[in-house]
Amino acid sequence: MPTDSLRAASPSKAFADGDLLLEIDGPVARLVLNRPRQRNALNLAMWHALPEVMAAVASAPAVRVLVIRGAGGHFASGADISEFPGVFGQRETAVAYTRAIDTATTAIEGLGVPVIACIDGYCIGAGLAVALSCDLRICGETARFGAPPAKLGLLYSLSDTRRLMRVVGHARATDMLLGATMLTARQAFDHGLVTEVHPAGQLEAAVTAKALALAELSGWSQRHAKAMIARVDAGQTEDDDATRDLFAAAGETDHFKAALADFLGRRGG
Repeated sequence: MPTDSLRAASPSKAFADGDLLLEIDGPVARLVLNRPRQRNALNLAMWHALPEVMAAVASAPAVRVLVIRGAGGHFASGADISEFPGVFGQRETAVAYTRAIDTATTAIEGLGVPVIACIDGYCIGAGLAVALSCDLRICGETARFGAPPAKLGLLYSLSDTRRLMRVVGHARATDMLLGATMLTARQAFDHGLVTEVHPAGQLEAAVTAKALALAELSGWSQRHAKAMIARVDAGQTEDDDATRDLFAAAGETDHFKAALADFLGRRGG
C-alpha cells in the first residue's frame, strides 16, 4: 500500500533514515515500513530503531492503537540479505544481529496498546516475525506468508519460532519452517495466522475501522489482557496474588464505573 495513500494526519516522524515513518492521527498511530523498492526488507538500522519507535508510541498519551504496514503494496519481504555478508562474517556480529531482532520484536509485543499488522503482498521471514509480534493480523486477499530460512540455510530465532508455534500450532509451524512452505491469505486465515481477509482495495478501510473500534474500548482492560496473555504464554496456568489483584482493581477504573452506571441506568429505564 503506497505511503501516499495514507490519510492526512500529523506530520510523519522518520526513523532509520526514513525507512520507518510514524504518524499519529488522534487515537491511532501508524508505522510504515518504508523501503518499497526493496519490498520493505528490514535492515539493521530498522531493527535498532523499532524499540525507539515503540517508546515514542508509548509516550503519546492519546494513542490507543498502533497499526503497522508496509509501503508500496507489500508488508515486508524479509530481512535485507545484502547485509548478510557483514552480519555472518563473524559469530559476534551474527549474535548481535539476532539480539537486535529480538529486542525489536519484544518491544512491539510489549507495547501497552493493541498492535495491528495490516498486511498486503509479501509477509515473509523477518516480515512475518514483525507481524507475529503484533496482537492482530489483518490481510488483503493477495497476501502471502512464509518462514523460509531453510532456503538460505538459516534459522528462525527461538522467540520467533515460539510466536509462530503459538499462533499456527506445532504441526503448521513445523511444516512452514522445515519445508519453507508458503501460505495464501485464505490458508493463513484457516490456520489462525490472520483474523480477517479483505479485498486489497478494502484493506485500509477495514483496518482503520478495526483500530477505531478498539480505541473505543477500555485501554486499561486491553493493556492488562495483553499482560495476562503474556503470562499464559510464559507458562503460568493458575492465578496468583498479582492476577487476582488486577481482577479486583478493575472495579476502581473510571471506564468500569461509567460502563456499569450506563448499563444499570438503561436496565432501570
